Amino acid sequence: MRARLAIASSGQTVALREILLRDKPADMLDASPKGTVPVLITDRVIEESIDVMHWALEKSDPEGLRDLMTDTAHALITECDGPFKAALDLTKYAVRHPDTDPAQSRATAAEFIQKLDTQLSGKPWLLGDRPSLADLAILPFVRQFAHTDIGWWDAQTFNHAQNWLAAFKASDRFATIMTKYTPWKTGDDVILFP
Repeated sequence: MRARLAIASSGQTVALREILLRDKPADMLDASPKGTVPVLITDRVIEESIDVMHWALEKSDPEGLRDLMTDTAHALITECDGPFKAALDLTKYAVRHPDTDPAQSRATAAEFIQKLDTQLSGKPWLLGDRPSLADLAILPFVRQFAHTDIGWWDAQTFNHAQNWLAAFKASDRFATIMTKYTPWKTGDDVILFP
């Protein structure tokens, strides 16, 4: 999601190949033996979504998503991609981790959400009145966390974070990246995105 968010914001056009992770095409694995998505193939192979975001926004950043970035904002992305994402995965895939307490994992993830809630106090976006790279890098993972148990999420007191996520999910930006595509097979035509 976040790679698509940055590509759409940048106005770059890429050939999109929707992949089913349980049926990875050989072409994908040849380009990226790691076998994860997203993969962006340019003059090099880019295999991390945050790196795809940076690639797109270095090409073009008409919304100024990088303009507001501070050390604090970069630290939020690092925390999201590290401890929060680890706790999210342990919560979301608890059945795969029987030795882990999913309630504790959710509580650990919720500490990060509380930090975001404080950051969002009095403003619609993490860094002010407009979105930043930090918002687009973090929101997709917050959405995943919220949807692990939407009833629990709705019952929490981090209202700023809840409103931030709800506004994102109601946005045209979100609708654009959530279009469902037919999974690509070798030999199929590619789809141009956005």
